[in-house]
Amino acid sequence: MNRLINSEFIQLFENYPISSQENTSDPLVIAKLFDAFGSATWYLTEFNPINHIAFGYVTGLMEDEWGYVSLDELSEIELSNLGVPRIEQDLYFTQQRFSKLVQP
Repeated sequence: MNRLINSEFIQLFENYPISSQENTSDPLVIAKLFDAFGSATWYLTEFNPINHIAFGYVTGLMEDEWGYVSLDELSEIELSNLGVPRIEQDLYFTQQRFSKLVQP
């Protein structure tokens, strides 16, 4: 089971399937995920509820970049195998244009 994906999460992306914003110069960021014990943040703009793949911008890793991410893989990341999840959804995030959040 993927703890990052629930019915509310799926509903957020109802109008934003994969490739829906590819011709937009300033896409709308629908959801934000972050590493509670690290520096990584994912700004998600599109999502496929069938294969749990999202598209968005990641910061705080080796290189900031646009790309695809498996939410199944992110949900499995735990703190030192203690069963404490590292990746969380920012429940207080409000949808906004990418240019308001990040300067690539």
